[in-house]
Amino acid sequence: MRRNVSTDELSSVLLTGWQDGHVDVPYWLLRYYTRVGMNELDVMLALHVMAYQQKECKDFPTLEELQQRMSVNQERIIAVLQKLLKAGLVAIDEHDDPATGVHGEKYNWKPLMDRLAACRLEELRLERESEELNRKSGEAQRRDIFTIFEKEFGRPLTPMELESISGWLDKDGYAEELILAGLKEAVFAGKVHFRYIDRILLEWQRNRVQTVEQAKEHSQRFRSMR
Repeated sequence: MRRNVSTDELSSVLLTGWQDGHVDVPYWLLRYYTRVGMNELDVMLALHVMAYQQKECKDFPTLEELQQRMSVNQERIIAVLQKLLKAGLVAIDEHDDPATGVHGEKYNWKPLMDRLAACRLEELRLERESEELNRKSGEAQRRDIFTIFEKEFGRPLTPMELESISGWLDKDGYAEELILAGLKEAVFAGKVHFRYIDRILLEWQRNRVQTVEQAKEHSQRFRSMR
């Protein structure tokens, strides 16, 4: 069961991923950048700024420095930075150097990390909803097969009989349609009881019968030999 995590926790993971002594590309940036409205040029510029900040201790690389490492001119770099600022994906913080007292600026990527973390949380939410939907669908299908058996038996199934069907599905791995084919075969033979159905399924398994069509062919061959 997944633990619910906050946006701040996920954002911190992304931030520390490139602050611990080497330049890492945040995985969620590559995975979700289009969801937050970024293109490849936006990402490359962000990575260059992050690299300057981490490896060269330059919190606010100049346009000239960025242009030296990119294939676009300064006007394009300015346009990208303005886009990211307007979209709220990066902020520019003012600060004073505690050692020198010099006033400066630095790029702050926490807004981007927060957005990426939100994308991840949304994806986890959708995954949980899908898992829950599949679980409910499986439960509904199981109720359906129980109902079909009860209809053919003309009575409610006992707990042991319900457990037998669950065992065929979960432990033995029989497909639901194959189990129902076994039930039909038992009804056709006039032997509507679980031991007979179990023998049918075991015989099919030994003969590598995996589909309803294969089961029909196997039953026809068996009858023709009698």
